[in-house]
Amino acid sequence: MKRSNNLFKPGDIVKIQKTGESVTIRKWQYVKNMKRYSYIVDEHPSTFYFEEEFEKIDK
Repeated sequence: MKRSNNLFKPGDIVKIQKTGESVTIRKWQYVKNMKRYSYIVDEHPSTFYFEEEFEKIDK
């Protein structure tokens, strides 16, 4: 079953809570054994982040 309840989609610009840096979501995946979503961003392609590490940016 494909999951799609994640908050962010590719192309969304979000803020990393810890650093305040604005980044662009490149891709996401659901990590079944952890029951949460992970994301890769354009600015740091070798690092993954979890959904709770981001803040939505109000447009």
